[in-house]
Amino acid sequence: MAVLKMNVFHWHLTEDQGWRLAIEKYPNLTKIGGRRDSTQIGGWNSKFYDGKPMEGYYTRADIKEIVAYAKERHINIVPEIEMPGHASAAIASYPWLGVTKRPIKVSTDFGVKYDIFDVTDPKVIAFLHDVLKEVIDMFPSDVIHIGGDEVKYDQWTNSPEVQAYMKKHALTSPADLQVAFTNGISNFLEKNNKRMMGWNDIMGAKLHDYNQDSAPVTGTLSKSAIIQFWKGNVDLMKEAARNGYDIVNSYHEATYLDYSNISLEKAYSFDPVPDGLDKQYHSKILGLGCQMWGEWIPDVKDMYRQTFPRIAAYAEVGWTKVENKDYPRFQQALPYFFSRWSKREIDFNK
Repeated sequence: MAVLKMNVFHWHLTEDQGWRLAIEKYPNLTKIGGRRDSTQIGGWNSKFYDGKPMEGYYTRADIKEIVAYAKERHINIVPEIEMPGHASAAIASYPWLGVTKRPIKVSTDFGVKYDIFDVTDPKVIAFLHDVLKEVIDMFPSDVIHIGGDEVKYDQWTNSPEVQAYMKKHALTSPADLQVAFTNGISNFLEKNNKRMMGWNDIMGAKLHDYNQDSAPVTGTLSKSAIIQFWKGNVDLMKEAARNGYDIVNSYHEATYLDYSNISLEKAYSFDPVPDGLDKQYHSKILGLGCQMWGEWIPDVKDMYRQTFPRIAAYAEVGWTKVENKDYPRFQQALPYFFSRWSKREIDFNK
């Protein structure tokens, strides 16, 4: 990253399938949530599992070492703690965090899960504040990512307690509840001199089939939030920029490193500033993100092959004006990196 002048490492640390960060106040997050019994293999609709327990997490000492290593290379680490969805590992660790309060297991398959945090419960909010306090203590970043993507609203919709809370607080849709919750987290982070970042789901638009029947959002997300745009019509991103939001463009069809169908040339052709956005709003596009999701990446060598050399294309895109981009020249520069990566035993696609 440092050689390519990439200056932000976005670190996704919690998921349905595992909680990977030690939190001193809640040891079960790693004792229980850091382990799963097996792992789905063979693709999204597969019924096959490898039958091998998987566990592991980062200690405070690990984080201190990694943060220092990044700082020496002028890289800021933005940690991500998912909320209110992608929370199965946390709920498996402490069932009272969930809407049903019933015990569940850490997910062994991938995809969007049913269990989400009960954001109407003051104990759950206190838990999230406690976790974020420890995250803030470990990471010097001015920005904390809270995820917020792919929240299935079924449990909130089916809970009499959640529905009563929504009625009491004049929240007309589950999306409004998520926006209100997210604004509360944003306020908490601001009081701790941090800025919140989240996937563009946190704005309340209907991005997923499973929420299409929900009532539309009426609330407004805090303008201090940084929006990481990954899904939906690009008009949503342009509208957000015009409304004053800062944006990181991570549109999945153009930037996901785990997507094998994104060619090197397509990666290089990506422009973080969407077509049709008035020039006066271009400064609202802070940059781009290129994401590596590991569900179907079985080992480090596969991860390297998915990442390299496309990461070099995204790095140049992030630092280069559109009029200065030159794909043939970029291709001519790659052999230098091929040699460098080979010496470091980094597999790459030529």
